[in-house]
Amino acid sequence: MLLEVNDLRKYFPGPSGWLGKAADHVHAIDGVSFAIQEGKTLGLVGESGCGKSTVGRSILRLIEPTSGTIRFEGTDITGMASRQLRALRRRMQIVFQDPYSSLNPRRRVGDIVAEPLLVHGIASRSERRAKTQALFERVGLRPQQMELYPHQFSGGQRQRISIARALALGPKLIVADEPVSALDVSVQAQVINLLMDLQTQEKLSYLFISHNLAVVEHVSHQVAVMYLGRIVEYADTKQIFDRPLHPYTQALMTAVPMPDPSRRRQKQHLGGDVPSPVNRPPGCHFHPRCPLAQDRCRSEDPMPREVEPGHQVACHLA
Repeated sequence: MLLEVNDLRKYFPGPSGWLGKAADHVHAIDGVSFAIQEGKTLGLVGESGCGKSTVGRSILRLIEPTSGTIRFEGTDITGMASRQLRALRRRMQIVFQDPYSSLNPRRRVGDIVAEPLLVHGIASRSERRAKTQALFERVGLRPQQMELYPHQFSGGQRQRISIARALALGPKLIVADEPVSALDVSVQAQVINLLMDLQTQEKLSYLFISHNLAVVEHVSHQVAVMYLGRIVEYADTKQIFDRPLHPYTQALMTAVPMPDPSRRRQKQHLGGDVPSPVNRPPGCHFHPRCPLAQDRCRSEDPMPREVEPGHQVACHLA
């Protein structure tokens, strides 16, 4: 197993209360567990604010987790020192959501892509340039474009530059944090196909964070559905999309457009808003919006359980 995450939690200090009294913590991640095999993709889906991006950044230790265990290639990296982690970062990279804000507008894109090689002291100057040229060609850009600045590229081209930078050190795992949500639909397809081709060629593993279920179904081998900092359903992609068991997952599935206009899904509208991660509801956190909620759901917190081989659900009614 390439990556194993067990009971990961991240709590942020809440805003100060009345007369400076400390408020409760924001439970951004609250007991998340999953695994990613080498060469596979795990799709992490859920509404905005559910903690998806915090999970990705905590795995890379860009955000320090509050508790839990992160094992990469069999090594526990949760409390690893900065010097040891620096060497490990070569094999763990990230592609951010906004391809413009993640690139330094004052530097040429060739220097941006070559920077990881410089920081880690890999190769001479001429070798770095040759490798950068090869990376540009691999992601579908021309080496002549290395001398340009980020504002001279389209959004899709900027995301290709971000992907080239992530590939520079030869990683095994890439956290793709909403990598196509800021792009036009036609450009999204090109970038997704590029990521899938790179996975085949380099045996890459992805944690693919997205709210677009159609994209997740296309690229993922497994899917984890998050709600309010927790994974409520986790299974192979076919199991999730053919037979969703959690009421929240079922509601999300009804929002996916059907490619055949003659077919329609019966939409399930969720009432209310997502509860605050500071003052979470007792029992099942989803019960205020769940059309099937019972008394047990309002008082007893459901634990993830395997209802069929490889299919875990945190719901009393599944």
